[in-house]
Amino acid sequence: MAHNYVVTAQHPTTVNVCDTGNFTSPTDLNLIIARNTRIEILSVSPEGLRSIREFSINGSIEVMKLFRPAGAEKDRLFIVTRRHHAMILEVESNGAGSNNFDIVTRAYGDVRDKIGKKSETGTLAVIDPESRVIGLRLYDSLFKVIPLEKDQAELKAFNIRIEELQIYDIQFLHGVSQPTIVLLHQDVHGRHVKTHELSLKEKEFVKVAWKQDNVEREASMLIPVPEPHGGVIIIGAESITYHNGTMYHAIAPANLQESSVVAFARVDPNGSRYLLGDMAGHLFMLLLEKEDRMDGTSQVKDLKLELLGETTIAETMTYLDNGYVYIGSRLGDSQLVRLNAEADTAGSYVTVVDTFTNLGPILDMVVVDLERQGQGQLVTCSGGFKEGSLRIIRNGIGIHELASIDLPGIKGMWPLKVGQEKDNTLVLSFVEQTRVLTLTGEEVEETEIAGFVADQQTFYTGNTEHGQIVQVTPGSVRLVCPSSKELVDSWTPPGGKLISVCGCNTSQLLAASGSVLFYLEIQAGKLVLAGDTTLEHEVACIDLTPLEDGDTTTRTSVASLGLWTDISVRLVKLPSLEEITREYLGGEIIPRSILMAKFEGTNYLLCALGDGSLFYFIVTSSGTLTDKKKVTLGTQPTVLRKFRTGSVSNVFACSDRPTVIYSSNQKLVFSNVNLKEVKHMCPLNSEAYKDSLALATDTTVTIGTIDEIQKLHIRSVPLGESPRRIAYQEETSTFGVISCRIDIHSKNGLQPSRPSASTQALSSTTSSSLGSLVRSGQAAGQAECGQEQEVYSLLIIDQHTFEVFHSHQLMQQEYATSILSGKLGDDPTPYYVVGTGFIHPEESEPKTGRIIIFSWADGKLTQVAEKEIKGAAYTSLSFNGKLLASINSTVRLWEWTQEKELRLECSHFNNIIALHMKTSGDFILVGDLVRSMTLLQYKTMEGSFEEIARDYCPNWMTAVEILDDDTFLGAENSSNLFVCQRDSGANTDEERQQMTEVGQIHIGDFVNVFRHGSLVMQNLGDSTIPHSGCVLFGTVGGSIGLVTQLPQDFFEFLNDLQAKLTKVIKSVGRIEHSNWRSFSSDKKDEACEGFIDGDIIESFLDLDRTSMSEVVTGLQRVDPSGMKVTVTVEDVVKVVEDLTRIH
Repeated sequence: MAHNYVVTAQHPTTVNVCDTGNFTSPTDLNLIIARNTRIEILSVSPEGLRSIREFSINGSIEVMKLFRPAGAEKDRLFIVTRRHHAMILEVESNGAGSNNFDIVTRAYGDVRDKIGKKSETGTLAVIDPESRVIGLRLYDSLFKVIPLEKDQAELKAFNIRIEELQIYDIQFLHGVSQPTIVLLHQDVHGRHVKTHELSLKEKEFVKVAWKQDNVEREASMLIPVPEPHGGVIIIGAESITYHNGTMYHAIAPANLQESSVVAFARVDPNGSRYLLGDMAGHLFMLLLEKEDRMDGTSQVKDLKLELLGETTIAETMTYLDNGYVYIGSRLGDSQLVRLNAEADTAGSYVTVVDTFTNLGPILDMVVVDLERQGQGQLVTCSGGFKEGSLRIIRNGIGIHELASIDLPGIKGMWPLKVGQEKDNTLVLSFVEQTRVLTLTGEEVEETEIAGFVADQQTFYTGNTEHGQIVQVTPGSVRLVCPSSKELVDSWTPPGGKLISVCGCNTSQLLAASGSVLFYLEIQAGKLVLAGDTTLEHEVACIDLTPLEDGDTTTRTSVASLGLWTDISVRLVKLPSLEEITREYLGGEIIPRSILMAKFEGTNYLLCALGDGSLFYFIVTSSGTLTDKKKVTLGTQPTVLRKFRTGSVSNVFACSDRPTVIYSSNQKLVFSNVNLKEVKHMCPLNSEAYKDSLALATDTTVTIGTIDEIQKLHIRSVPLGESPRRIAYQEETSTFGVISCRIDIHSKNGLQPSRPSASTQALSSTTSSSLGSLVRSGQAAGQAECGQEQEVYSLLIIDQHTFEVFHSHQLMQQEYATSILSGKLGDDPTPYYVVGTGFIHPEESEPKTGRIIIFSWADGKLTQVAEKEIKGAAYTSLSFNGKLLASINSTVRLWEWTQEKELRLECSHFNNIIALHMKTSGDFILVGDLVRSMTLLQYKTMEGSFEEIARDYCPNWMTAVEILDDDTFLGAENSSNLFVCQRDSGANTDEERQQMTEVGQIHIGDFVNVFRHGSLVMQNLGDSTIPHSGCVLFGTVGGSIGLVTQLPQDFFEFLNDLQAKLTKVIKSVGRIEHSNWRSFSSDKKDEACEGFIDGDIIESFLDLDRTSMSEVVTGLQRVDPSGMKVTVTVEDVVKVVEDLTRIH
């Protein structure tokens, strides 16, 4: 039986649809964005876009439109999913504040039909401008009508037959008494526009108001024009026409013909201006010019089209307000742009204000460990056409270095403001001395402060609230005036004792010598001893951070201490030093650093030990500690320091694995920082280095800024063309990337349509196309001018700077389909092997191709060998020192000879098209275009392949992966994952040869690639999650997911938890979780089994306490002795929190 856990590591990022309206309240302007399964609601304000709420629904969103029901004050949201569930959502506010609202499902229903042929042109949905009806075209020759009545809970619909078959677009007309649709359809004669008036009483189309036959053959889009004009604009490939039944105007602007229009947005409510976006990323403005008649009416006189500028390739766009437009993209990053009245120097009227990262569509990816720290990074081939890019995705937070100083042996550092508003001094403490650095601009020079002790280690220094500076050394506490730099007051511990540790804020100081604790008040110009006490053990660490964040709060009434010997944490009252509470940590390791912090309104006490582990507690209002949890951050003693990003304060844990601790959704998140080790850090905000951090390692001090704090850090390397495949070559520190650009035939031969990575590489070579083309008897015919052609190249890219070193252009009509990096035979040289196919329009599949072997050394790319093959090499892999390739329907294995040539060893013929292959040991898993998966074994003695097992269910495969020798993971083209198992211990041959499908789940996204690997540091201490194996997958929707295997008892426990969660959590839109996750393709529908949906498991942490306990009641799990025990809310929270850390 399969026990898999699948979870999303990165939510989908490609934007399917967006819309603007007053959704959260009658006065708020909202932008609503749908990304596959998730909806984000943003508020549009003069300050920009602000995300208010993000939620997911149990379905992939195909249609999302805002509409205003009759007599309502704000808009509602209508959604149809890919599986034809429809819903109407509305916001109900509960109390003041912009974020206190619930999203309520007003109506929902399943609009599927039992029979019906799904339309090839997709789901079309339209809403009548007066919100009387919603129309849907899901199946050919049926138009589904949903009447909108007041307070209906279920969406009732009826079908009307339409004789028009191939419908490309449907809209409702404005300004008509009865709801009237206008549609664009195609028959044998051409494309036509036709209207139908709808009678709700008779549930029929009653009459055709007007029609227009034979519009432009390539017309694809209708735009309804609001009153006073009414009518419709027809967008074609070469012309734009306005038509309203009585009159029409057509224009054929030249700049429209370069590409096809794919998205539009209405700018003015009266419909005089529209924005159009095309596949090349151009943004146009379409103007309707009107003329006024004598009788006070007006009619459309002319159309004008103007090119505004270039944006990302639009999938959907919407006009926000004041010249701002949101452009949602499927092929690149989405953008917020501003339209300007004046053109800039480049002649563009468009300014990009903000971009929103999109990883989709992920075509290929590799997991690499570039920093050799045991932490994987993902490099993906993302985007398409001019938006193509490589994305480097890693878990954790990056530091951007601004400056560094070589100084070994630092024991502590602090920023000071000396006579200025901003930090201008950095104090560094060493074992026997203290040094002071002054920052003037970007210059750093060493200075002295006369009142400081320079020949002792500093434990703390900082500005006080009365404008002085305090310094604590082992011998004394000193107060210094910043202007004269002279000593104002000092205090030494009685009896010649030495201070061992201290804690301090701007007005209070707690110093310990051994087990004696002294409490000092820092007043204007003097230090006053205000209390002392003796504890039973020595003090190891002290913290006096005021809990309330803000510049006004300078005092605290609670101090926290960590003690030696009994290894405990104590909270004491100030000024009386009475103990409030204590908590024993257990173990032998002493606490090294303690810190009180407030995250998202909750008070936490963090305590780091000398072995790199961290305990954290919630501090209640009465001062007690609850919810004790432990996490391992590193292996060295850890130092905790606070810093701020914007208005939020976070904690930096310095150790051999530096970590930033922050809070998200009311739970603490530990995100590793991409630095080798940090011994000390302090925040620094000087003139030259705003909002930065100073970080000290064993040898240097670095000043840098920190990335946006988020779980996954994504870096983008734009290529300007589509990357298709990627391979990593460790020996040469390079990536080999196959990319494809569009060239245009002109009088002088092929010309690149725009500069991109392959045309701007540092050096370039090409494959000569004369010899082989003539030999295979296919001389390239003359293409007509202006025709586009795809040109494939192999790019060699540096792994550190991501600079394109070299580009090798392949022949005309030659499509590169696979790439691999590896060694062949006993040859020590690492090679890049590229598999290609020659594609000709008249052939149903490639008849010829090449396998080309390159080596990259000393900045030169050399072609070592090439082999002509009969087809396209869809996959190439290195297999025990040999080269394995799938070519059309065959799998072939070649040996690399001493003469540096490929010699065919064996082949296997039993596929339709062998698109995917993975290997493990001497097993080969083949994924077929239509025939699911086959397992081959290479027989070394005979030198041949044997087919061991196959899955006999038909599945159109999109990716395959080997989990272990008996278990195989596949993804198919209806967005499902499934797992097959072979029974190698069965008695008969027949049973052994069958793979059985033992697990399946619907992912809701098209998976393009599986890769073994993980984004998390392995061996992060005491993780209680017993999971084995880790496979990452990348999808067309730009999401990254993870599949891992669980032991049976843990799987059953999570399965029970999942079942309880689906009962308690009411999903938005009321689609059943079991329905959403069930495997469904054209051939069959099966319930989800063998998989746990990690996304719903993780949503447990977002519930409130009462819902949590409701979920946990009656839940049991098997303890190590095999007994069933009941679990508490705390147990489940710990399990789920640990599960969130595996990705």
